[in-house]
Amino acid sequence: MIELEKLLKAVSVVRAEGDLRVAVASLAFDSREVTARTLFFATRGTQTDGHQFIDQAVAQGAVAVVCEVLPATLHEGVTYLQVEDSTVALGRMASAFYGTPSRQLRLVGVTGTNGKTTTATLLYHLFRRLGYKVGLISTVTYCIDQEERPSTHTTPDSLRLNRMMAEMVERGCEYCFMEVSSHSLVQHRIEGLSFTGALFSNLTHDHLDYHHTFAEYIRAKKMLFDALPPEAFALTNADDRNGQVMVQNSRAQIHTYGLQSFADFRCRIVEMRVDGMLLNLDGAEVWVRFLGRFNAYNLTAVYGAARLLGVSKEEILPILSDLHSVNGRFEAIHSPKGVTAIVDYAHTPDALQNVLRTIQEIRTQDQRILVVVGCGGNRDRTKRPEMARIAVDSSDMAILTSDNPRLEDPEAILEDMKQGLTPADSYLVISSRHEAIRTAVALAHPGDIILLAGKGHETYQDVAGVKHHFDDKEEVRSAMGL
Repeated sequence: MIELEKLLKAVSVVRAEGDLRVAVASLAFDSREVTARTLFFATRGTQTDGHQFIDQAVAQGAVAVVCEVLPATLHEGVTYLQVEDSTVALGRMASAFYGTPSRQLRLVGVTGTNGKTTTATLLYHLFRRLGYKVGLISTVTYCIDQEERPSTHTTPDSLRLNRMMAEMVERGCEYCFMEVSSHSLVQHRIEGLSFTGALFSNLTHDHLDYHHTFAEYIRAKKMLFDALPPEAFALTNADDRNGQVMVQNSRAQIHTYGLQSFADFRCRIVEMRVDGMLLNLDGAEVWVRFLGRFNAYNLTAVYGAARLLGVSKEEILPILSDLHSVNGRFEAIHSPKGVTAIVDYAHTPDALQNVLRTIQEIRTQDQRILVVVGCGGNRDRTKRPEMARIAVDSSDMAILTSDNPRLEDPEAILEDMKQGLTPADSYLVISSRHEAIRTAVALAHPGDIILLAGKGHETYQDVAGVKHHFDDKEEVRSAMGL
């Protein structure tokens, strides 16, 4: 229990009606989760407006309501707080309710189009190997020290974030590494959190269905760096054309990493083989079990962040050489017939191009590349023809298929993809992802490499709004007879 008044220090209240000393036992922004003595936040979402459920929340036991517009009828015994933005208030008051847990952790946010999951996850494993208790919030999983929980969003809502971070503090965690999505920034899900530092990976074509323009997408990502305090660090990719844009006007201490440009933390790929890469990282050579320039960038970002968090080069490099790829990120599966399948989450044009370029660099002259790729429904349509074009241009056989069609017709999505191709192009269109994977395995010769792009760690296929179990790794293993 906590007095409502104690939660208001970080919030600007336009108007208050009722007793500010009322005791609050829980917070909720979903009226279905309201119980006795709940403080209810009427937030405006993309689908519904919480103001419509204020009376329902009060009927279920809410003792106080935070809203942007006061309801016409104010219930006796209930406190109403009018604020400019209920979502912003939720973040700040959730932080206060759970004892400002982010200030008791060294919280590092990772943002960008590609590489967020790998970078955040490798930082989590690196610091655990250094002997620390660590939290992780990522697209793939949420971790509180050793405990793993299923991930529902890349960045959860502010209530769940603060609740998890409070658990991290309670269990002795000193660090937390989290992915920060552009959606979460615009929706103020990280409002009220205190960051020790933030990393920028890269910015490419994605989420324009939500942000509408690339300029708005950039603005969303930049919000993380604009909000950093002076004592925090901002680590940005010097080779990305938007790397400096991200940190313009940031009050944080700015540092850079890169493979091409002059940077504070530099990396060069010395050698790349099918089982890994030899990197020259900050003047020292280290062998890593990762492939591709994109992973060289990820590892350099991890190295730079660890250095900025006070870890020495001598401590970092031996651990980096022993880390392995993240679930569903360039994950290889080998068949008895000598065919290799690579499962990767690549679902943007740039990510797909990067993965295919890496496969081209490590394949031998007689190895063919087969790619199975689709595009998600109810998402940015403009990248569909580009994805198909990349798949056809960068492989010996492209199979266009489904990838979470959601509420769209899978055939219509495939038609959008085909707009990037010409009658002279050679490719297959197989709507069933199950059949597409089996076809790729059947067509593969010994030594060939099959890329299954788009789903990575996901274990479902979202069709007509219903999630059905589907795992690319299970499917390809079955097709290979494993």
